[in-house]
Parts: sequence; C-alpha cells; structure tokens
Amino acid sequence: MSISAPEFLVSLQSAAQRADSAEAELQREIIERRKAIEQARKFAYRRYNFVKAIVDSVSGAGTREAAVAHALAAMRNSLGWSGDSEARQATLTDFVPVAEAVFATVSPAETEPPEVDVLAVLAEFEARYQDRHGTPFWSLFENYFPETPVVDF
Repeated sequence: MSISAPEFLVSLQSAAQRADSAEAELQREIIERRKAIEQARKFAYRRYNFVKAIVDSVSGAGTREAAVAHALAAMRNSLGWSGDSEARQATLTDFVPVAEAVFATVSPAETEPPEVDVLAVLAEFEARYQDRHGTPFWSLFENYFPETPVVDF
C-alpha cells in the first residue's frame, strides 16, 4: 500500500516544475534572441563593408557604364565568384541599380547631385534576392572559399 503525498506537496512540486519550464523557455528565447542579434550585427557589418567596397570601386569611374562594370567586378571579387551561372547573372543584373545609385551619389557632377536614396535601392535589391532565393543576400558571405595554392612547375 503506497502513501500518497499530501496535497500541498503535490502543489509545491507542480509549482517547481512550472518554474523549471518557465526557466527553460526563457533560456530558449535568450538563445534565439542572441542568434537574431548576432545575425543582424553580422549582416550590418557585411552590408557596410560591401557597400564601402562598391563606393571605392565606382568613385574613380568616369561614366555610368564604367561605374557599373567596376561595381560588378567588386561584387564578384567580394563573393569569390570567378565563374558565371544563371543565378549569379540574375543577381548581378539585379545589382545594377544599386551600382548606378552609388555612382550618382559619389560622382562629381557639375550640377546639383540627383536625389538618389542608395539605401532604398539597396533594400529593393535585398528584397528581390530574398524573394528569389529564400535567403538573405548577406548569407552569401558565409560561404568559405579556400585559397588555391599557386604551384610553379
């Protein structure tokens, strides 16, 4: 014959178990929130460094066409793209308005510079990429490209 625990002990045990569950849920939320903040930080720095490289690449270009060519070359270099694919070509094509917007803001103009919102154009590019691929553009920078050793024969 087993003796059942008094009702107040059962109540205390239940409260302790609810507290355990609440703490475990909080820990999961903290981990998820930390990952989201970490990813936001990574993407912010990737965005800054990438756009800075684009600005540097187009600032010396004399024409819009040259600026776009320089920007796309900088993009390929930043992503380690040496070859082409349909997806890469689509991404490069989608990036052209960003390159043009950057050039319009950094190129010396004899008249007043045009009102171009580079960040809005960049956000449109990011949204198109996200819609097309289901992942943020900035996740491309997570791919590791091993260096190929140079061998003399």
